[in-house]
Amino acid sequence: MNGYTFVSVEFPDDPAVKGNTYWYLCEFPEADIGVGVIAPLGSHNRLSEGVIRRVMFAEKKYAPYPLDKIKRIQAIRASGI
Repeated sequence: MNGYTFVSVEFPDDPAVKGNTYWYLCEFPEADIGVGVIAPLGSHNRLSEGVIRRVMFAEKKYAPYPLDKIKRIQAIRASGI
């Protein structure tokens, strides 16, 4: 497929954003719902542990967030959260 993999991530251990999800671009083929990730969070881009809640495959024009502003998943955790 020509396109991108987007994941919606929740950060359940951060009380400031618990219950919210944020879209990221993900280049890891093992990305799936329930998989733990490390991703930059907030304007300070602090690396935080989160959980993938949704996976979406889409072309640029259907991206859930502008590609020039979206952040990227930095790592997949060895085990889910």
